[in-house]
Amino acid sequence: MILTKLILAHLIGDFILQPNKWVAHKEAKKTASPYLYLHTLIHTALCMVFLWDLDLWWIAALVGISHFIIDALKLHLQKTNNKKTWFITDQLLHALVIAGVGFATDQFDLKVLLSPQTLIFLTGAVFLTTPVSILIKTLLSAWTPVAIEHSKVQTESLTHAGKYIGILERLLVFTFIIVNHWEGVGFMIAAKSVFRFSDLAEAKQRKLTEYVLVGTLLSFGIAVMTGILVRM
Repeated sequence: MILTKLILAHLIGDFILQPNKWVAHKEAKKTASPYLYLHTLIHTALCMVFLWDLDLWWIAALVGISHFIIDALKLHLQKTNNKKTWFITDQLLHALVIAGVGFATDQFDLKVLLSPQTLIFLTGAVFLTTPVSILIKTLLSAWTPVAIEHSKVQTESLTHAGKYIGILERLLVFTFIIVNHWEGVGFMIAAKSVFRFSDLAEAKQRKLTEYVLVGTLLSFGIAVMTGILVRM
């Protein structure tokens, strides 16, 4: 499959065959850096190696040229305060190019991607992200001020970390149920209990512990029910 080969070439070229000193030199010199051209050449060569067909040279050339343009654009527009944004944008643009070339050459049937089963799965996954976060926050809103006000637990944490942890754990539980590996759900609950409730036990704050417990059970419960419904 051409798409898989192009993805493999991209992963090796962008994350394995690019030492940190290359990245630093490339960013410092921008498009004048020889490492940018070498990086592009490596990507093009990797595509040719994995495709292993001279008749498909135009695919390797297209991926290489687009890679150079995207990287040059990133180097010119990237600043110290937006590196994370441009890293994500850069990889997303590369992925779109690779996906476009792969789908066009492999002649995928897009009806498979839009089948009822796929749409049901995507609906369940999307539901378990921000919608469920808002739902749980709303259901627990009556207790939130009390739990926080009477808590003496150290509150320093990463911004929105709790929200993203909840989303990730629900998606993992959902995936375990879809692939019929219920033991994974038990592992997730055990891991959450060890890392989360040990801190709460040391704080000896019953209200906060109950608040977190209710939120956790709601999060896992909704993920489990969603997984069951999607499987049905």
